[in-house]
Amino acid sequence: MIRLVIILPLVVIAWMLLVKLISDVRKANVDWTGVTTIIGFIALAFWLRHITGMG
Repeated sequence: MIRLVIILPLVVIAWMLLVKLISDVRKANVDWTGVTTIIGFIALAFWLRHITGMG
């Protein structure tokens, strides 16, 4: 029960922050090509680390 009392407010706060972040990003003028390129390189780095075991 104590875990529920601690975790539930944290989940609610995280959800509120996520909703606010999404609404702020939609209003902003974002270069999505750059963002997807960065995310792609990060995903590629994790995948190569997983495949090769190096890094």
